[in-house]
Amino acid sequence: MPDELVFYTNPMSRGRIVRWMLEELGQPYRTEIIQYGPQMKSSPYTDINPMGKVPAIRHGDAIVTEAAAICAYLADAFPEAALAPAPGSRERAPYYRWLFFAAGPVESAVVNKSLGFDPPAEKRRMLGYGCEADVLNALERALSASEYVAGNRFSAADVYVGAQIGWGLQFGLLERRPAFEAYFNRLKDRPAAIRARQIDDALLPKT
Repeated sequence: MPDELVFYTNPMSRGRIVRWMLEELGQPYRTEIIQYGPQMKSSPYTDINPMGKVPAIRHGDAIVTEAAAICAYLADAFPEAALAPAPGSRERAPYYRWLFFAAGPVESAVVNKSLGFDPPAEKRRMLGYGCEADVLNALERALSASEYVAGNRFSAADVYVGAQIGWGLQFGLLERRPAFEAYFNRLKDRPAAIRARQIDDALLPKT
């Protein structure tokens, strides 16, 4: 019997990235909705993620947290979905590079912008991403070079990068550069992306 795949999430979280990844896999999984507040910050959920944050997955006895790490793990755990370049191949270089660039510099720059934090020029070298302009210019260059972020084939890196760009554009935290909009438009209507949005939207609190 295959190992059970359990997805811990909340529809108002970065779990939406992992939902998209799971739908791209086409594998069965079970969802556990974790509510913000006491449930997320106490046992038994903190036995899964001591940080008390979502998303997380459990695959058999393997536990993975952090959305980018989850995407990378799932791509390797289910190679039949062809969502990652072959291990050891040169194509792994841009795949890892841009997946973790989005998880590090892009997310940090966008979140800091949302908080109104603009580091002074003399302090920028203390930040892993330097400044927002450098991050966006590097990302724009990558997305202008090929159809997908790691080449000409869709991968788990596109799930993560695409989700970050979609979120940034939706909430006005990312400049509406033509390269960003064109890239996201290539991704947003993928059947798995649509299914994931529909599932999570149906789980949102009713107003």
